[in-house]
Amino acid sequence: MRLLSFARPDLSSSRDQARRKRAAGLLAVRLAGLVLVGASLGGCASMFDTDKEEKIYPDVPAEQRYNEGLTLMEKEDYGEAIRRFEDVDRQHPYSELARKSILMIAYINYNQGNYDECIAAARRYLALHPGSEDAAYAQYLMASSFYDQIPDVSRDQARTQRAIDALDDVVRKYPDSEYAVSAKKKLEVARDQIAGKEMLVGRYYLEQRNYAGAINRFKVVVTRYQTTRHVEEALYRLTEAYMALGVISEAQTSAAVLGYNFPESSWYKDAFKLVQSRGVDPKLNEESWIAKAFKGVGLG
Repeated sequence: MRLLSFARPDLSSSRDQARRKRAAGLLAVRLAGLVLVGASLGGCASMFDTDKEEKIYPDVPAEQRYNEGLTLMEKEDYGEAIRRFEDVDRQHPYSELARKSILMIAYINYNQGNYDECIAAARRYLALHPGSEDAAYAQYLMASSFYDQIPDVSRDQARTQRAIDALDDVVRKYPDSEYAVSAKKKLEVARDQIAGKEMLVGRYYLEQRNYAGAINRFKVVVTRYQTTRHVEEALYRLTEAYMALGVISEAQTSAAVLGYNFPESSWYKDAFKLVQSRGVDPKLNEESWIAKAFKGVGLG
């Protein structure tokens, strides 16, 4: 059985802009359940013209404040919309509209690229309403906020790992939700990014002839990230490192596993030539950790 591989993620700023455009579709879906309620806003227009910093809102019905927030969203006055939703949450903390307001705050912040604020609102929502019908959406917004901040592969990948953890929660806790499919796709991209970082460090160790350090990095890719596009190269680099150390049996095994799973790969062709340069062929040692890592996946 062949392993799966995935295309390299595009982590440029244009990707974030595209995602935000797609996120507009999410807003339409959510607003279908967050419609205007109560009476019209008649007489309240003057409230929008006063100084934003000096405003002190009186205690008014939750429906009125919530409707004001939605109206301001339509006008793309997102800062004032957030203030209205915060007012609903503050003045009517136990109402259904307070629950919806927290979710709207999370969404607006995500759509505006205010990821930390989105994460904070989504976490608060999940803490207060873990069993609600929109909990999956809150979790997805939080996960997407981490995902959209995935850095270049050369940088620290702490945010990538947080994205993986949050996306995994979407898939694990809400497998039947409308967000699970998208979360799975993003999860694979994030995992590919982590594997890419391991490969970058592993190749550096190889160049420094720190073969033990290199092997440890490639081992992470082979054991934890077998479905990423990096696994082929990782197996070749293991062949390379073990050959340099003179551990021929492990080199033969990594080449054999590579050939079994990716017989047409250019990495396998290079691995085959490398082991043959020592007068041997790729050969599986079933007691090798490499062979055991692929039990039930590509070998058996």
